[in-house]
Amino acid sequence: MQATAFTYDPETRAGSVLLDDGTPLPFDAAAFDAGGLRMLRPGQRVRIEVAGEEADRRVVFITLQTF
Repeated sequence: MQATAFTYDPETRAGSVLLDDGTPLPFDAAAFDAGGLRMLRPGQRVRIEVAGEEADRRVVFITLQTF
């Protein structure tokens, strides 16, 4: 699935993405580390994997769309 990076905190390596319909989804350091990224800037297009349902849905893997 594709999304757009929305927020990112380099100290915690956590943040959020926006799905194409505008829905925000959080990601934690484990999801960031799984994608092998070093940094993320708001506005970058990313590829994500999501787990959970409804309100428990969250990003479990995030990487740049080109990787």
